[in-house]
Amino acid sequence: MSTPAFLSVNGRRTRVRIAGDPADPPVLLLHGIGRSLEDWAPQFPRLAQGHRLIALDLPGFGFSARSPEPTTLKVLARGVIDTLDALGERRPLHLVGNSLGGAIAQQLLVLDPARVAGLVLVNSAGFGPEVALPLRLLAVPVLGRLATRRTTRAGARMTERLPFADPALATRERVDHALAVARQPDPNAVLLETVRELATVRGVKPGWRAELTAAVVKHPRPTLIIWGDRDRVLPARHLDAARRLLPHAETQLLTGIGHMPQIECPDEFATRVLTFLADTQRFTGPLPQDAATTV
Repeated sequence: MSTPAFLSVNGRRTRVRIAGDPADPPVLLLHGIGRSLEDWAPQFPRLAQGHRLIALDLPGFGFSARSPEPTTLKVLARGVIDTLDALGERRPLHLVGNSLGGAIAQQLLVLDPARVAGLVLVNSAGFGPEVALPLRLLAVPVLGRLATRRTTRAGARMTERLPFADPALATRERVDHALAVARQPDPNAVLLETVRELATVRGVKPGWRAELTAAVVKHPRPTLIIWGDRDRVLPARHLDAARRLLPHAETQLLTGIGHMPQIECPDEFATRVLTFLADTQRFTGPLPQDAATTV
């Protein structure tokens, strides 16, 4: 399955893309808030060599139907686990999560540690209070509803420019895709639910961040944290906090890159991730003892 396709996950329409040999070690790609699996398109030809690569539109985002309950970090992580079950993929995976996807990867580790072999956290949510003003404004009840009632081309273009240091990457194709996603029945409502669950107009809520980190450190896994130094969504100083909270993690700061290094510097990104995966896969012993029990 080298192009996106749909499957039913507990009766919920879910969009996935899979590449690589099914026998190869699995790697799962998790996109950010309001995004879709297209954010990983440049990495498919690069990372699929030697890995079974799986990407999905998270529940209620992209072209996937939402979960029936209100959207939370745990609901999104459980939706990912259910999708893996529907695909028959029950081996420990390396989770590669960008932005919100990084927080979901950590939540998945907490919910089901036996499913996780390692983490690659890319400009990940969960390490600091600052977040871009447009997302904070969505947490304001009336303003958030008005802002998401109708997505214009100008609005989609501004949204597409925000993650990139290079505005030229907000191409017509990406804007067209964003408009197509906005026409789906769920993404705007799920976007508002997610923002209001995790943030206020002042910034990212501290409670869930502290709770998640405290739980993650109980399940140590090989971890790589990558950040772009020109991130306007989650500033690069969050990497300093990540280093303090997860001192065992490898880290890399990319120069001149914004919120999505997997798109802005695809070759450098893939090289760093492939090196990490190769180094991690040399370890052939069992997962730590904590993985024996699902939390």
